[in-house]
Amino acid sequence: MTDQFRTQHFVQCGLWLLISSSLLACGGGGDSTTGTTSEGTMASGTAGVLCSVLNSGTQALSYNNTVPGGLATQVNDNLAFNYSWTCNNTLRNLVGNGVPNHVVTGGNFATKVSAQPVSGSVTINPVAMASSTAVKLPGFALNSVKMDPGTAGTCTNTASSVMSGCNYAGGTGAWRMEAMGDPAVSPWKFDFGTDENNAHVQPNGQYHYHGMPTHLIPKLNAASATSMTLVGWAADGFPIYANLGYATANSASSSLKEMKGSFRTKTSPDSDRPSTSLFAMGHFQQDWEYEADLGDLDECNGRTGVTPEFPNGIYHYFITKTYPFIQRCVKGTPAAWANARP
Repeated sequence: MTDQFRTQHFVQCGLWLLISSSLLACGGGGDSTTGTTSEGTMASGTAGVLCSVLNSGTQALSYNNTVPGGLATQVNDNLAFNYSWTCNNTLRNLVGNGVPNHVVTGGNFATKVSAQPVSGSVTINPVAMASSTAVKLPGFALNSVKMDPGTAGTCTNTASSVMSGCNYAGGTGAWRMEAMGDPAVSPWKFDFGTDENNAHVQPNGQYHYHGMPTHLIPKLNAASATSMTLVGWAADGFPIYANLGYATANSASSSLKEMKGSFRTKTSPDSDRPSTSLFAMGHFQQDWEYEADLGDLDECNGRTGVTPEFPNGIYHYFITKTYPFIQRCVKGTPAAWANARP
Protein backbone atom coordinates (compact mmCIF):
# COMPACT_ATOMS: atom_id res chain seq x y z
CA MET A 1 0.00 0.00 0.00
CA THR A 2 1.40 3.41 -0.94
CA ASP A 3 2.17 6.19 1.51
CA GLN A 4 -0.51 8.28 -0.20
CA PHE A 5 -3.05 5.57 0.56
CA ARG A 6 -1.93 5.26 4.15
CA THR A 7 -2.03 9.01 4.72
CA GLN A 8 -5.34 9.68 3.00
CA HIS A 9 -7.17 6.37 3.11
CA PHE A 10 -9.66 7.71 5.62
CA VAL A 11 -11.20 9.40 2.59
CA GLN A 12 -11.13 6.26 0.47
CA CYS A 13 -12.54 4.01 3.17
CA GLY A 14 -15.74 6.02 3.15
CA LEU A 15 -16.99 4.57 6.43
CA TRP A 16 -15.81 5.15 9.94
CA LEU A 17 -15.68 2.14 12.21
CA LEU A 18 -16.91 2.96 15.68
CA ILE A 19 -16.18 0.30 18.26
CA SER A 20 -16.30 0.99 21.98
CA SER A 21 -16.21 4.73 21.20
CA SER A 22 -12.85 4.33 19.44
CA LEU A 23 -12.36 5.00 15.75
CA LEU A 24 -10.27 2.46 13.94
CA ALA A 25 -8.21 2.86 10.81
CA CYS A 26 -9.43 1.01 7.74
CA GLY A 27 -6.27 -0.97 7.35
CA GLY A 28 -2.49 -0.94 7.50
CA GLY A 29 0.27 -2.05 5.29
CA GLY A 30 3.89 -2.13 4.37
CA ASP A 31 6.26 0.67 3.45
CA SER A 32 9.03 0.94 0.89
CA THR A 33 11.25 0.86 3.94
CA THR A 34 11.22 -1.99 6.43
CA GLY A 35 8.52 -1.61 9.04
CA THR A 36 4.83 -1.39 9.81
CA THR A 37 2.42 1.42 9.12
CA SER A 38 -1.18 2.34 9.88
CA GLU A 39 -2.11 5.86 8.86
CA GLY A 40 -5.28 7.87 8.46
CA THR A 41 -8.05 7.54 11.02
CA MET A 42 -10.72 10.25 11.03
CA ALA A 43 -12.52 10.95 14.26
CA SER A 44 -15.94 12.59 14.34
CA GLY A 45 -15.78 16.08 12.88
CA THR A 46 -12.96 17.63 10.92
CA ALA A 47 -10.86 18.13 14.05
CA GLY A 48 -10.14 14.40 14.11
CA VAL A 49 -8.38 14.15 10.75
CA LEU A 50 -5.41 11.79 10.95
CA CYS A 51 -5.83 10.92 14.61
CA SER A 52 -4.11 7.58 14.23
CA VAL A 53 -0.87 7.92 12.29
CA LEU A 54 2.04 5.62 12.98
CA ASN A 55 5.02 4.38 11.06
CA SER A 56 8.29 2.65 11.82
CA GLY A 57 11.06 1.11 9.79
CA THR A 58 14.64 1.53 8.68
CA GLN A 59 15.86 4.23 6.31
CA ALA A 60 19.10 4.41 4.32
CA LEU A 61 20.84 7.79 4.66
CA SER A 62 23.79 9.01 2.60
CA TYR A 63 25.58 12.32 3.17
CA ASN A 64 28.91 13.93 4.00
CA ASN A 65 29.97 14.49 7.59
CA THR A 66 32.39 17.39 7.82
CA VAL A 67 33.70 18.31 11.24
CA PRO A 68 34.64 22.03 11.31
CA GLY A 69 38.28 22.30 10.28
CA GLY A 70 38.35 18.67 9.11
CA LEU A 71 37.82 16.71 5.92
CA ALA A 72 34.50 15.43 4.63
CA THR A 73 33.70 11.79 5.39
CA GLN A 74 31.06 9.92 3.43
CA VAL A 75 28.38 8.47 5.71
CA ASN A 76 26.11 5.61 4.67
CA ASP A 77 23.84 4.73 7.57
CA ASN A 78 20.73 2.67 8.03
CA LEU A 79 18.79 4.24 10.89
CA ALA A 80 15.55 3.15 12.51
CA PHE A 81 12.75 5.71 12.33
CA ASN A 82 9.44 5.83 14.14
CA TYR A 83 6.62 8.29 14.67
CA SER A 84 3.11 8.21 16.04
CA TRP A 85 0.28 10.77 16.14
CA THR A 86 -2.72 10.17 18.40
CA CYS A 87 -5.56 12.33 19.64
CA ASN A 88 -7.60 12.77 22.77
CA ASN A 89 -10.53 15.12 23.27
CA THR A 90 -8.36 18.23 23.15
CA LEU A 91 -4.88 17.44 21.83
CA ARG A 92 -3.07 15.93 18.88
CA ASN A 93 -0.01 14.19 20.32
CA LEU A 94 3.27 13.30 18.62
CA VAL A 95 5.90 10.81 19.72
CA GLY A 96 8.84 9.94 17.46
CA ASN A 97 12.60 9.87 17.07
CA GLY A 98 13.13 12.59 14.45
CA VAL A 99 14.84 10.29 11.93
CA PRO A 100 13.53 10.95 8.40
CA ASN A 101 11.59 8.19 6.64
CA HIS A 102 12.95 9.20 3.24
CA VAL A 103 16.27 9.33 1.44
CA VAL A 104 18.84 11.87 2.56
CA THR A 105 21.31 12.81 -0.15
CA GLY A 106 23.54 15.75 -0.91
CA GLY A 107 23.94 17.04 2.63
CA ASN A 108 27.16 18.20 4.24
CA PHE A 109 26.48 17.93 7.96
CA ALA A 110 28.82 18.93 10.80
CA THR A 111 27.18 16.25 12.98
CA LYS A 112 25.94 12.81 12.01
CA VAL A 113 22.18 12.24 11.98
CA SER A 114 21.01 10.47 15.11
CA ALA A 115 17.73 9.50 16.73
CA GLN A 116 16.37 12.05 19.17
CA PRO A 117 13.40 11.79 21.55
CA VAL A 118 10.64 13.87 19.96
CA SER A 119 7.32 14.64 21.63
CA GLY A 120 4.82 17.43 21.49
CA SER A 121 1.14 18.26 21.52
CA VAL A 122 -1.03 20.74 19.65
CA THR A 123 -4.68 21.58 20.05
CA ILE A 124 -7.12 19.57 17.97
CA ASN A 125 -9.50 22.54 17.77
CA PRO A 126 -7.37 25.51 16.65
CA VAL A 127 -8.84 28.99 16.31
CA ALA A 128 -7.34 31.50 13.86
CA MET A 129 -7.02 35.05 15.12
CA ALA A 130 -6.56 38.36 13.33
CA SER A 131 -3.11 38.83 14.84
CA SER A 132 -0.12 36.51 14.53
CA THR A 133 2.54 35.23 16.93
CA ALA A 134 6.20 34.83 15.93
CA VAL A 135 7.61 31.34 16.60
CA LYS A 136 11.00 29.66 16.23
CA LEU A 137 9.65 26.13 15.71
CA PRO A 138 6.45 26.47 13.65
CA GLY A 139 5.60 22.79 13.45
CA PHE A 140 6.49 19.14 12.94
CA ALA A 141 6.28 17.12 9.77
CA LEU A 142 4.20 13.94 9.93
CA ASN A 143 7.43 11.92 10.22
CA SER A 144 8.37 13.72 13.49
CA VAL A 145 11.11 15.80 11.85
CA LYS A 146 10.84 19.34 13.15
CA MET A 147 10.46 22.43 11.00
CA ASP A 148 13.03 25.06 11.94
CA PRO A 149 13.29 27.68 9.19
CA GLY A 150 15.46 30.21 11.02
CA THR A 151 19.11 29.85 11.94
CA ALA A 152 21.32 30.71 14.89
CA GLY A 153 23.89 32.16 12.50
CA THR A 154 24.68 35.89 12.56
CA CYS A 155 26.92 38.44 10.90
CA THR A 156 28.28 41.62 12.42
CA ASN A 157 27.71 45.08 10.97
CA THR A 158 31.25 45.08 9.61
CA ALA A 159 31.26 41.56 8.13
CA SER A 160 33.50 41.59 5.06
CA SER A 161 32.96 37.95 4.00
CA VAL A 162 31.37 34.72 5.18
CA MET A 163 34.65 33.90 6.95
CA SER A 164 35.17 37.35 8.42
CA GLY A 165 32.43 38.67 10.65
CA CYS A 166 29.90 35.84 10.25
CA ASN A 167 29.33 32.90 12.58
CA TYR A 168 27.17 29.97 11.48
CA ALA A 169 26.74 28.84 15.09
CA GLY A 170 25.64 32.17 16.50
CA GLY A 171 28.16 34.79 17.44
CA THR A 172 27.45 38.34 18.51
CA GLY A 173 26.23 39.77 15.22
CA ALA A 174 22.86 41.48 14.86
CA TRP A 175 22.18 40.24 11.32
CA ARG A 176 20.35 36.92 11.23
CA MET A 177 21.67 34.63 8.50
CA GLU A 178 19.17 32.84 6.27
CA ALA A 179 19.91 29.18 5.48
CA MET A 180 18.26 29.23 2.06
CA GLY A 181 18.32 31.59 -0.88
CA ASP A 182 15.09 32.70 -2.48
CA PRO A 183 15.27 32.25 -6.29
CA ALA A 184 15.25 36.04 -6.57
CA VAL A 185 18.47 36.36 -4.53
CA SER A 186 21.70 35.76 -6.43
CA PRO A 187 24.48 34.96 -5.93
CA TRP A 188 23.98 33.12 -2.64
CA LYS A 189 26.93 33.24 -0.22
CA PHE A 190 25.93 31.18 2.84
CA ASP A 191 26.36 27.41 2.95
CA PHE A 192 24.60 25.65 5.80
CA GLY A 193 25.18 22.22 4.25
CA THR A 194 21.52 21.54 3.52
CA ASP A 195 20.60 18.45 1.53
CA GLU A 196 18.04 17.87 -1.25
CA ASN A 197 15.29 18.10 1.39
CA ASN A 198 16.44 21.60 2.41
CA ALA A 199 17.42 20.09 5.74
CA HIS A 200 20.53 19.70 7.83
CA VAL A 201 21.59 18.60 11.30
CA GLN A 202 21.94 20.47 14.57
CA PRO A 203 24.96 19.90 16.85
CA ASN A 204 22.99 17.31 18.83
CA GLY A 205 22.34 15.23 15.69
CA GLN A 206 18.74 16.32 15.13
CA TYR A 207 17.72 16.46 11.49
CA HIS A 208 15.35 19.34 10.66
CA TYR A 209 13.79 21.12 7.68
CA HIS A 210 14.47 24.71 6.63
CA GLY A 211 12.30 24.52 3.54
CA MET A 212 10.49 22.18 1.17
CA PRO A 213 10.90 18.55 2.36
CA THR A 214 11.42 17.32 -1.20
CA HIS A 215 11.61 13.57 -0.66
CA LEU A 216 9.00 13.45 2.10
CA ILE A 217 6.21 14.76 -0.13
CA PRO A 218 5.99 11.78 -2.54
CA LYS A 219 6.34 9.42 0.42
CA LEU A 220 3.12 10.88 1.81
CA ASN A 221 1.30 11.29 -1.49
CA ALA A 222 2.18 9.38 -4.66
CA ALA A 223 0.04 11.87 -6.60
CA SER A 224 1.71 14.92 -5.05
CA ALA A 225 2.29 16.51 -8.47
CA THR A 226 -1.45 16.74 -9.06
CA SER A 227 -3.02 16.98 -5.60
CA MET A 228 -2.54 18.75 -2.28
CA THR A 229 -0.25 17.08 0.23
CA LEU A 230 -0.59 17.43 3.98
CA VAL A 231 2.96 17.33 5.35
CA GLY A 232 2.58 18.24 9.02
CA TRP A 233 0.91 20.13 11.85
CA ALA A 234 1.73 23.63 12.99
CA ALA A 235 2.42 24.68 16.57
CA ASP A 236 -1.10 26.11 16.81
CA GLY A 237 -2.79 22.92 15.54
CA PHE A 238 -3.54 24.01 11.97
CA PRO A 239 -2.39 21.78 9.07
CA ILE A 240 0.67 22.47 6.93
CA TYR A 241 0.65 21.59 3.23
CA ALA A 242 3.32 21.42 0.55
CA ASN A 243 3.48 24.07 -2.14
CA LEU A 244 0.40 23.21 -4.21
CA GLY A 245 -3.05 24.57 -3.36
CA TYR A 246 -6.34 25.25 -5.09
CA ALA A 247 -6.33 28.25 -7.43
CA THR A 248 -9.61 29.31 -5.85
CA ALA A 249 -9.22 28.88 -2.11
CA ASN A 250 -12.80 27.74 -1.48
CA SER A 251 -13.20 25.52 -4.56
CA ALA A 252 -11.85 21.97 -4.54
CA SER A 253 -12.84 21.73 -8.22
CA SER A 254 -10.50 24.56 -9.21
CA SER A 255 -7.08 23.82 -10.67
CA LEU A 256 -3.98 23.45 -8.53
CA LYS A 257 -1.32 26.14 -8.52
CA GLU A 258 1.97 26.69 -6.78
CA MET A 259 1.50 28.91 -3.76
CA LYS A 260 3.84 31.87 -3.39
CA GLY A 261 4.62 33.82 -0.25
CA SER A 262 3.88 37.54 0.02
CA PHE A 263 7.36 38.69 1.02
CA ARG A 264 9.88 40.76 -0.89
CA THR A 265 13.30 42.17 -0.15
CA LYS A 266 13.27 45.75 1.06
CA THR A 267 13.98 48.44 -1.50
CA SER A 268 16.89 49.69 0.60
CA PRO A 269 18.93 48.02 3.33
CA ASP A 270 18.46 48.77 7.01
CA SER A 271 20.96 51.01 8.73
CA ASP A 272 24.37 49.45 9.56
CA ARG A 273 23.69 46.38 7.41
CA PRO A 274 26.77 44.65 5.92
CA SER A 275 27.47 45.78 2.38
CA THR A 276 24.97 44.67 -0.28
CA SER A 277 27.89 44.26 -2.67
CA LEU A 278 29.12 41.47 -0.38
CA PHE A 279 25.73 40.07 0.67
CA ALA A 280 22.87 40.74 -1.75
CA MET A 281 19.54 41.73 -0.21
CA GLY A 282 17.83 38.60 1.08
CA HIS A 283 20.77 37.04 2.91
CA PHE A 284 19.49 38.27 6.27
CA GLN A 285 16.14 37.86 7.94
CA GLN A 286 15.91 41.63 8.38
CA ASP A 287 16.07 42.10 4.59
CA TRP A 288 12.54 40.77 4.09
CA GLU A 289 9.20 42.50 4.47
CA TYR A 290 5.62 41.38 4.06
CA GLU A 291 3.41 43.02 1.47
CA ALA A 292 -0.25 42.00 1.63
CA ASP A 293 -1.53 40.33 -1.54
CA LEU A 294 1.89 40.31 -3.20
CA GLY A 295 1.57 36.52 -3.38
CA ASP A 296 -1.12 34.02 -2.43
CA LEU A 297 -0.59 33.89 1.30
CA ASP A 298 -0.63 36.03 4.44
CA GLU A 299 2.27 36.98 6.70
CA CYS A 300 2.32 33.46 8.17
CA ASN A 301 2.33 31.77 4.75
CA GLY A 302 -1.27 30.71 5.28
CA ARG A 303 -4.81 31.23 4.07
CA THR A 304 -8.33 29.95 4.71
CA GLY A 305 -9.88 27.54 2.24
CA VAL A 306 -10.86 23.96 1.52
CA THR A 307 -8.39 21.07 1.45
CA PRO A 308 -8.79 17.32 0.82
CA GLU A 309 -8.72 16.65 4.55
CA PHE A 310 -10.92 19.64 5.43
CA PRO A 311 -13.60 19.88 2.71
CA ASN A 312 -15.57 22.43 4.73
CA GLY A 313 -12.60 24.76 4.87
CA ILE A 314 -9.95 25.62 7.46
CA TYR A 315 -7.07 28.01 7.95
CA HIS A 316 -3.89 26.25 6.79
CA TYR A 317 -0.22 26.92 6.03
CA PHE A 318 1.93 26.19 3.00
CA ILE A 319 5.62 25.46 2.61
CA THR A 320 6.71 27.52 -0.38
CA LYS A 321 9.69 27.71 -2.70
CA THR A 322 9.79 31.45 -2.06
CA TYR A 323 10.54 33.25 1.21
CA PRO A 324 9.70 32.54 4.02
CA PHE A 325 9.74 28.87 2.82
CA ILE A 326 8.29 27.62 6.14
CA GLN A 327 6.18 30.11 8.07
CA ARG A 328 7.82 32.12 10.86
CA CYS A 329 4.58 32.87 12.72
CA VAL A 330 1.23 31.26 13.53
CA LYS A 331 -2.32 32.60 13.59
CA GLY A 332 -3.55 30.44 16.47
CA THR A 333 -2.23 29.96 20.00
CA PRO A 334 1.19 28.26 19.75
CA ALA A 335 2.17 25.25 21.83
CA ALA A 336 4.72 25.73 24.61
CA TRP A 337 7.56 24.22 22.54
CA ALA A 338 7.13 26.69 19.65
CA ASN A 339 9.83 29.04 20.92
CA ALA A 340 12.15 26.47 22.46
CA ARG A 341 15.61 25.48 21.28
CA PRO A 342 17.35 22.17 22.02
